[in-house]
Amino acid sequence: MKIISFGVAKEITGDLFTEFDAGPDPVSVAELKKLLFDQFPALEKLATLSVAVNNTYAGNDVMITGEDEVALIPPVSGG
Repeated sequence: MKIISFGVAKEITGDLFTEFDAGPDPVSVAELKKLLFDQFPALEKLATLSVAVNNTYAGNDVMITGEDEVALIPPVSGG
C-alpha cells in the first residue's frame, strides 16, 4: 500500500511516499500502526498519530487493503 507521511512522520519514515507491505489480507488501522511502529519505532513516541485512508480520517477499526492510500498525520503545532 502507498503511505504518505507528513511533518515529523515524514522525517521518521525518511520519505513523503513509502510503499509498505502489510501482507495479502486486509488489516485494521490499529494493526497497520503496530506494523509501522515495529519498522519505525520513533512513530510510537509521537503524542498522537492520526491516520487517513483514501483522504478520510480513519479510526482504529477501519480495514485497509493494499489498494488503499494511507496518510500518516502527526501532531500539528502552530501559533
